[in-house]
Amino acid sequence: MATLNDSHFDLFHLPPVYAVDQPTLDDAYRTVQAQVHPDRFAAAGDAQRRIAMQWATRANEAYQTLRDPLKRARYMLALRGVDVGAENNTAMEPAFLMQQMEWRESIEDAAAAKNLGALEALLDELRDEERIRFDKLAALIDSHSDQAAGEAVRQLMFIERVASETGAQIEKLEHA
Repeated sequence: MATLNDSHFDLFHLPPVYAVDQPTLDDAYRTVQAQVHPDRFAAAGDAQRRIAMQWATRANEAYQTLRDPLKRARYMLALRGVDVGAENNTAMEPAFLMQQMEWRESIEDAAAAKNLGALEALLDELRDEERIRFDKLAALIDSHSDQAAGEAVRQLMFIERVASETGAQIEKLEHA
């Protein structure tokens, strides 16, 4: 019998590997939700309804974490006792710091010039960079290179932020 403290992987009866099979995760989530959905306990007592709500909430949180590659990586590292420390650990390799500055300058320059094409090209570059880094992250996590995986997660979090800012600039220009 599962407990509320089981890992997300245990909850869905999945192996604790980075490469989660999305259809299998979706099916497992639907199975768990069907068992614990509060509507099934509408006629039950308050305690049973509260427990059903806790389980439904737990299943939703677990599903949201495992379906998002970056959240899944952070979660897996946390299970291993590795705090990614994204909020207070901003140390990154110098080459990546230089790349960050170049991306930020590209956003500013393209936005100032109202160059939609340059912003779209930058967004494509960022998405390509994410795909490459997610593949590397999977290998780092699966090989238990946890410290390197932690840095990779921090870098990916930054890339996602820059991609989001780029998308916001694109939207601003499209609606101007």
